[in-house]
Amino acid sequence: MQKSLDAGFGHARRVAVIDVGSNSIRLAVFDGAARVPVPLFNEKIVSALGRGLIETGRLNPEGVALAKVGLSRFVALARAMKVDSLHVLGTAAVRAAADGPDFVAALEGLLRVKVEVLSGRSEAALAALGVTCGIPDADGLMGDLGGGSLNLVRLDRGRIAEQASLPLGLLWLEEQSAGDPHRARDLIDDTLAELPWLKRIEGRSLYPVGGAWRTLASVSINQANYPLRILDNYRIGRADAERLVGVMSRLSKATLSKITGVSARRVDGLSFASLLLDRVLAATRPKSVVFSANGMREGRFFKGLSPAMRRVDPLLGACLAQVRSVHRFGIGGEELAAWLKPLFSGSDRQAERLRLAACYLSDIAWSEHPDHRANIAFERILHLPFTGLEHADRAFLALSVRFRYGSGGNALDHPVVTALLDESRREEARVIGVALRLAYTVSGGVARVIGQSRLKRDGHTVTLIVPKKRPLFAGDVIERRLNALARVLGLKAALKSGRA
Repeated sequence: MQKSLDAGFGHARRVAVIDVGSNSIRLAVFDGAARVPVPLFNEKIVSALGRGLIETGRLNPEGVALAKVGLSRFVALARAMKVDSLHVLGTAAVRAAADGPDFVAALEGLLRVKVEVLSGRSEAALAALGVTCGIPDADGLMGDLGGGSLNLVRLDRGRIAEQASLPLGLLWLEEQSAGDPHRARDLIDDTLAELPWLKRIEGRSLYPVGGAWRTLASVSINQANYPLRILDNYRIGRADAERLVGVMSRLSKATLSKITGVSARRVDGLSFASLLLDRVLAATRPKSVVFSANGMREGRFFKGLSPAMRRVDPLLGACLAQVRSVHRFGIGGEELAAWLKPLFSGSDRQAERLRLAACYLSDIAWSEHPDHRANIAFERILHLPFTGLEHADRAFLALSVRFRYGSGGNALDHPVVTALLDESRREEARVIGVALRLAYTVSGGVARVIGQSRLKRDGHTVTLIVPKKRPLFAGDVIERRLNALARVLGLKAALKSGRA
């Protein structure tokens, strides 16, 4: 798989996406050599292009002036960063406004770029692609809430099915309802009722996308004292989500502004964002709500990848992208995983996948001070910018590599570990880490050396088989670490000579 993963990676590329939204404009620059969208730069301005559009049919003049200044900066930055591709995408306000075509023409003349005005369906599809970029088997409903529209896409195990772009964005909903939450609720319910396929979501997952809904995830994390402060793939049950939005939708702006996790720029639309999520939950009755950090911009990135790259497992591709430049002596995840495999009979595909990911990341802290490698590796892996990775799996990988660098120490008492991993998973992480520690002792991190030895697990014994009379495999440190592995497995240790 190492070769198949490498085949998907081309030269280092940079991809810039500028999202010209109804409320804000954002520039995101991604590392285009990665399978997942690793952000190199991210900045936004609030322009409120769509404010007043319902009443006037035209873009907000003040927003147009702000947009031209902000976009000039963003395009200049992207060019200074020497991006290989630049995508400027117009969304709901630009496509709905009577003066939208004039605005686009002015931008293209001013900035010497092509501005692509997305249809509602295209915008929804890109947001769904963003979710499936990190969660290939996403199953349920993607909901992307912006200033001008609410885009909904039914996902059938990663495949895009029915979709709709609804005029229920935060700016437009507030204007259409004149700020009255009761009128807004009726408007939302009447609009959602026109989509009978929403009933097919019941018992599956809802994937909220967009800054306002991510703010709700932040509030939930803080209120629950959840130990991992990562919004992407934060998962709560429907009942918890209903309680959250039920409270948030009734709070005043003054009260919302005092809540930890709510930024000042999110206060204005947060009660309506909560109301929208409440009504979507009522219409779909999902089993769980899984917040996504990916959206339309990441979807545009993913759409531009080569077919080979898009087929790469997002977790393994992200791990490989993290460590491609830090290998010391050439040993790779595939060699290590094959060496460890005899220890784990009957593993399912997900267990093998996580074990391989741990092998890819196993040398991530080699250049750090020896006294701090273990803790640095743990914290780094826990907070790597991966999307679509279950939080428990983050903790599992971090703990595995923590053990690779030494005893688990205080990591076993870390609140993320105690909250997200049961005892059996903690012990599995320990076995992987201690086995990796032995692997690096045997091989020194050299690929051609690890293949000269092999592990065998048989009955009550774990055996390390090495070539006969080779000084390369002499020394008591190998025996000590083999004994350590045997102890965590509850087995006896044996060191034997033989053919690998």
